[in-house]
Amino acid sequence: MGANMATRLKDCGYKVTAIYDANDQTAAEVAQSVGGLHCKRLDEVTANADVIITVVTDDTSMNQIFKATGNSLLKGAKGRIFINCATVSPATHVKVEERAKKAGAKTLEACMASSITQAREGTLYLMCGGDRRTYQRVEPLLKHLSNSMRYIGPAGKAAEVKALVNMVMNINTAGLAEGLGLGEALGHDLNMLREVFSQTGANSRVLETDGEDMQKRDHDCYFSAAHAAKDSGIALKLGKSAKLNLPLAEATLGQYAKMESIGLGHLDKSGVAELTFKGRGPAKAKKAKKTTRKKKSATSKK
Repeated sequence: MGANMATRLKDCGYKVTAIYDANDQTAAEVAQSVGGLHCKRLDEVTANADVIITVVTDDTSMNQIFKATGNSLLKGAKGRIFINCATVSPATHVKVEERAKKAGAKTLEACMASSITQAREGTLYLMCGGDRRTYQRVEPLLKHLSNSMRYIGPAGKAAEVKALVNMVMNINTAGLAEGLGLGEALGHDLNMLREVFSQTGANSRVLETDGEDMQKRDHDCYFSAAHAAKDSGIALKLGKSAKLNLPLAEATLGQYAKMESIGLGHLDKSGVAELTFKGRGPAKAKKAKKTTRKKKSATSKK
């Protein structure tokens, strides 16, 4: 996501000055591509940029890059603006904002909907949270990354909404996998079934994005099962804090956690179909993925 966002901003005329990634080779490749400095340390990024966009995996990673001391983006951060796009716990966004304020910096959460293709095309949907004046300062830049965005409220509030978005998306994805799996077991043509779903109350965004992939077992990763499990877990923690029972979210977390436990966490979330279709499973899922890659490679050569 970060690489595609950097490329998009370069194409829009912004000077991308510094690149850092936990994978050093990735950072080097992206830096060369956009003409920025390949940074070996986090504080190098802060020293060479006015606005820093972060995209990390989880709360642990977020806390690591925004440590109060040591190799951290907060070293020498006075006057900087951090736009944090990761899906992490709302409380983590609040903590990061507090640390940044102590360092004389500003933060904004810009939680992203959509995926890699949209990041490259600048058509993300952004849910923003933090100080409204900071949002207004970086709004022109964010418009180049999105075709729609909304200011939600203070720090943590956009992250809450993003957790709800992913909770519902994950429930829909798991439900679709069960519907298609049962349809196949009953002997129905899945092309027909997907078309009927699209014209009825069974329609959903994930039918469009994941339905055919479930049918064809094409689980190349755009949003991993591991991330789906993480995000469903964030939503469930919010539910517990609000003293709500969320049985569908719990069941969905169970499905994605099972994918991780049997070695399928790296697959796209559409891979949850491997748990619901007859005759599928871990070994067969890996074999299907290899077959898919060969077909795609052959197509690209043409």
